[in-house]
Amino acid sequence: MASVLVNMAIDRYINLVDSISDPRVNDWPLMDSPFPTLIMVITYLYIVTYLGPKVMANRKPFKLNNILVWYNAGQVIFSLVMLWEHLMSGWLLDYSYKCQPVDYSHNPTALRMANLCWWYYISKLTEFVDTAFFVLRKKDNQISLLHLYHHSLTPIETWICVKFIAGGHGTFSNLVNNMVHVIMYFYYMMSAMGPQYQKYLWWKKHLTTIQLLQFTLVFFHSAQVLFFDCGYPKLVAALLLVHSTIFFVLFFDFYQQAYKKNKLLQAKSQ
Repeated sequence: MASVLVNMAIDRYINLVDSISDPRVNDWPLMDSPFPTLIMVITYLYIVTYLGPKVMANRKPFKLNNILVWYNAGQVIFSLVMLWEHLMSGWLLDYSYKCQPVDYSHNPTALRMANLCWWYYISKLTEFVDTAFFVLRKKDNQISLLHLYHHSLTPIETWICVKFIAGGHGTFSNLVNNMVHVIMYFYYMMSAMGPQYQKYLWWKKHLTTIQLLQFTLVFFHSAQVLFFDCGYPKLVAALLLVHSTIFFVLFFDFYQQAYKKNKLLQAKSQ
C-alpha cells in the first residue's frame, strides 16, 4: 500500500512538473530532475562543514596561490563570456527593462538565452570550488553562514530558473551578477598573485558595496513586474524581491561587521 502511494505521488509530481516546465530543456544535462542538484548541494555542505575540516585538522594549510590565480582568471573569463551572451541574447537591444516575458519558442535568440541560463546554472556549481579552497588553506573563518547560504542556495535557484523560466525578466539578475563576478574574481586573482600587488587592491572595501548595489538594482527591477503585466510570472518576481532583500540584509550585516572591525583596528593602532 505504501509503495503504491509513493508511486502515485511520484507520478503526480512528474506530471505536474512536465506540465509547467520548459520542454526545450527536458533533455539537457541535469535538467530531468532536481535530485542530482540537491545531492550535489548536500554533498558540498557535508564536505566543507564537516569532512574537509576534519581531514585538514592535523595538516598544514596548502599553499595554492598559482592554482588560485588560474582559477580566478578562469572565472573572470567565464563571467565575461556570460555577460556578453546576456547582452547579445536580449538585454542590449531586444529586452524591455520594464517587463520582459519568457520566449519559449525555438527562435535562435530565445534558444541562445535558454542555453545561457543553463551555463549560468553550471557556473554556480563551479563556485563550490571557492569553499574547497578555504578548507584546503584552513581559512575556516571565511566559511560564514552568508557564504554557505549563498553557495548552496544559488544552484537550486538557477536550476529552477532553467527548468521553468529560461529567459525573460529574471535574467537581469544574472546579467548584473556576471558584472559583479568579473570585478570580484579579478580582485581575488590579483590578491593571489602576491603581496607586491596589495597596493593595487585599495578598492577591496568597495566589493561589498558593489554587491549591495547589485541586490538593490535587482529589487527595483523585479518590483516593476508587479505593476507592468507582460506575462512574466508575478510569483517569480515576488520571490526575486524576497531573494534580493535577504541577500541585501546579509551582505549589509557583513559590511557593518567588517567596517566596525577595521575602524576598531585603526583606532587601536593610533
